[in-house]
Amino acid sequence: MAQIATDCDVAIVGAGPYGLSAAAYLSALGLQVRVFGKPMEFWANGMPAGMLLRSPREASTIADPNAAFTLESYEVASGTSPAKRVARETFVDYGRWFQKQLPSTLDTRKVTEVSSNRSVFKIALEDGTNLSSRRVVVAAGVGPFRRIPGQFSHLSPTRASHCYEGRDFAELGERVAVIGAGQSALESAAILHERGVSAEVIARIPVLRWIGMHKKLHELGIISKMLYSKHDIGPIGISRLVAYPKIMYRVPMAAKDKIRTRAVRSAGAPWLIPRLQDVKISTGRSVLEARDMGDEIQLRLDDGTERRVDHVLMCTGYSVDISKYEFLSRELVGQIKKLDGYPDVGPGFATSVPGLHFVGATAARRLGPLMYFVTGTEFTSHELASWIRRNGN
Repeated sequence: MAQIATDCDVAIVGAGPYGLSAAAYLSALGLQVRVFGKPMEFWANGMPAGMLLRSPREASTIADPNAAFTLESYEVASGTSPAKRVARETFVDYGRWFQKQLPSTLDTRKVTEVSSNRSVFKIALEDGTNLSSRRVVVAAGVGPFRRIPGQFSHLSPTRASHCYEGRDFAELGERVAVIGAGQSALESAAILHERGVSAEVIARIPVLRWIGMHKKLHELGIISKMLYSKHDIGPIGISRLVAYPKIMYRVPMAAKDKIRTRAVRSAGAPWLIPRLQDVKISTGRSVLEARDMGDEIQLRLDDGTERRVDHVLMCTGYSVDISKYEFLSRELVGQIKKLDGYPDVGPGFATSVPGLHFVGATAARRLGPLMYFVTGTEFTSHELASWIRRNGN
């Protein structure tokens, strides 16, 4: 049967690390690929200025099939001095440079709807243009999935925001309560403090956790390589396991969820410790109620104490729910088999809808926590391209 003519072979929705990496691999197959989105938009506009990547340098490269567009290649091409810890701004520039090396077409118009008639996908754009594609790869990131605890949901956006909104910290006021105990919370508090803001971290866990505190275990040569993968995700043993998503795929769901939760639990990088020396940190505490008092927010904690702040910064992570992707038609969402909001992806990141694939954090429920990190682009894009090649372009 002759194939229906379409505007492109593969439409990729999202121009972050996973979308750009997928475009590199699929273009190398000779496919006509179109990427929709502004390159690195979430990293540029959703992450606080001044942040550093938690991942080590060796795990911060966006994968391409020939390893030609590495972080190191960008630094050489741009004259950027290598740094032990990669700044958010550097990573954004790197991603945009990466995109410019690709032969695939970039379309920065917003996708307003993706729908399917079971033979092709229809893609509606913000200016009214309608395009068609034989396949769609959703690489739209976690922006819509911000987790807002109920006690803060009624507060005005001027008084409470999520750290993934990319708000200018200079606009938050002189007193800020930072909710959370992960890297984003701790680094946000450090940045606020360094800018002269009175910041307090309020965390439910009894003691802050730090990543990589067993430094000697990473200095044992071949033994260390047996204990930890190059991706540096999770503790001993788990680090090796999550490095193999195909194995994770076959792990029973209950065990897989425990492994995933343990690998990405709230913790901070140890290089933040000295930056937090003078920051107030209240552990083992939860906010029970938040009241808007007009010119400030009153917080009531579970120990009976109160706080008066100008702003509440929620570093409370995200909860994947693909129904929150506004560009997916409701009919299409209903056709996708899901696992508690995650798409139930199989080999090649394929879903129950033929031709529809999800990559990045949305694939983590099935394939493990490697999918939450930039370093997962290598496995993802290779598997995606291999599957599409085997199953027909």
